[in-house]
Parts: sequence; C-alpha cells; structure tokens
Amino acid sequence: MERKEEERVCVTGAGGYISSWVVKLLLSKGYVVHGTVRDPRDEKKNGHLKKLEKASENLHLFKADLFDYEGLYAAIAGCTGVLHVASPVPSDNPSINPEVELVEPAITGTQNVLNACLKARVKKVVVVSSVAAVMVNPNWPKGQPMDENSWSDTEFCKSAKMWYPFGKTIAESETLEFGIRNELNIVTICPSLVIGPNLQSSLNLSSSILLSYLKGEINTMNCRVQQLVDVRDFAEALLLLYEKPEAEGRYICSSYTIRPEVLVEKLKAMFPHYNYPEIFIEEKGGPFDFNCKKLLDFGWKYRPLEESIVDAVKNFEESGLLVGK
Repeated sequence: MERKEEERVCVTGAGGYISSWVVKLLLSKGYVVHGTVRDPRDEKKNGHLKKLEKASENLHLFKADLFDYEGLYAAIAGCTGVLHVASPVPSDNPSINPEVELVEPAITGTQNVLNACLKARVKKVVVVSSVAAVMVNPNWPKGQPMDENSWSDTEFCKSAKMWYPFGKTIAESETLEFGIRNELNIVTICPSLVIGPNLQSSLNLSSSILLSYLKGEINTMNCRVQQLVDVRDFAEALLLLYEKPEAEGRYICSSYTIRPEVLVEKLKAMFPHYNYPEIFIEEKGGPFDFNCKKLLDFGWKYRPLEESIVDAVKNFEESGLLVGK
C-alpha cells in the first residue's frame, strides 16, 4: 500500500506489551501515531514510548480507556486507520470478577472503538483477537490443525466458565459482523502466546509464562503445550494486514507449537544455570496446532524460536527480573 505523507494511525492501549512494539514499528515506517493510554503523564507506564525513535515529532498520546467513547473518538478522529490492540488478559487472581474484568471490556470496549471508527470515517481497522476465540471447539476434527474456520463454542465456554475465550469470541464475531453491516473495512487477527523482549517496564502475562520456566515454577499456564509467536513478528503481521488492501476476514498468527518439556530443554541448552521445573502435568484435551497458511500466503515471515527466547531472557536479565548467570 502506497502511504500518503503523514498518514495517521491510531493504536489503542499504546503502552502495552504488544502495542509498544506496534507503535515502534509504525514510527519507523514514517507513520504519525495516535496512541490511547489511561494517563499520558504516567511516565512509568508510558515513558518508554516517548523515547522511541521519531516519537517526539510523530507520536501523540491521548487519554482514553475502552469505556471512554469520547476519548477514543478524539484519538481516532483524523486517522486513516486504527489498530485496536488494547484488551484485558486473564489472571489467576481469585478476587477479580472475570465477567466484569474480561468480558465487558472485550465486548463493550471493542464496540466503542468500532463506533468511533465509523464516526471518524477511517478507511481500515485491524482488531486483535486471540487464538482463544479459535481453539475451544469440541467439534473440530481431532488432530487437524485449526484454521480461520474454527470458532470457540461460546455456550461451552460459558458453561465451563472460560470467560476469556467467551469474551474474545463474541467480540471478534461481532467485529466482523459490524464491518459487513456498516461497510467498514475490518480485519481481525488471532495471535497465540506472544513472547520476546519487552519495551515497557512492567511484566505482562505472556512474558511471565516464559519467565516462570526459568524460575522453576509449575502452574496451570506453563504446563500447557505452548503455541508461540514473537512480539516483533506479530507487530509485522498487524502492519502487513493493515497495508494489504486485499486482506479480509480473520487471520491466525502463530509460529511454533511446542511441548513445555521441549521448551525447557531449549532454555536449558542456552541458559543452563537456571533452576527449571522437571515434571509437567499432561494437558487435558491437547495438544492442538494452528494452520497459519492464510497469513503466510501474504508473505508474513517469522524468526527462529531460539532468537525469540534468547532476546526475551536477555531482556529479563537486563531489567532485573532474573539475575544473570
């Protein structure tokens, strides 16, 4: 796609793990970026954005959260496109109400973004969903990699209290229907577990799963067969779908499927001095894999898994999350 001078793109939740890399990539490509954040003055959460190359002239931060329609519209107005990345993530904290913390922001927040996009007459919207909206499908043929035709069963999710996939599935299906109904060019992308180095100072959930192996911890998240994609490769996929006029519908974005014990062996080979977990509980209902042919056919490429792991671990050490050995 040939870019006009000073094309503006809005990135929601700009200070987050994935969003920060998306902002960095957009700035490097010459875009003017409007980023939504909860508090533009919060240097702890957003200071890293202001240090990015070209940020001083081409990055504009707007105060808005997913429930703030007016704030979202102010950020989106004047933009050619929107990359909606902001999203709540699951937590093991028993004190939270998952329906309030996960479902409402996913569904209502996305609706607010889309309504603002429609009013602002943006030309293209890419909405980040999740493989959680793909993989909870009891009727999918066993052993067959899941593709874009697989949707998580919302009734099953609801009965099993799987609120994160429930919210992501409804939000994504409503997003695509909204685009058709309103003749708005919308594409969705479903990433697997995103790993790689952090730009922000806070630890995000996906990085904490990788970190837990290095700390010898065993929990419900790191015992699963992992489907992984590098955060930088995912940012490239987002921009690819934004810039490709022929992109349509939904896309799965995942690079590797790996069992936890195999991942730990890779970590041990590269970083032998950490205390790794030794026993993993077999995952129920798995393992499964994803078919990313639709995205790969667009020319998307991804880096070796070892590069993602090394860069992530070095980042953990440099930021003090791990004591370097």
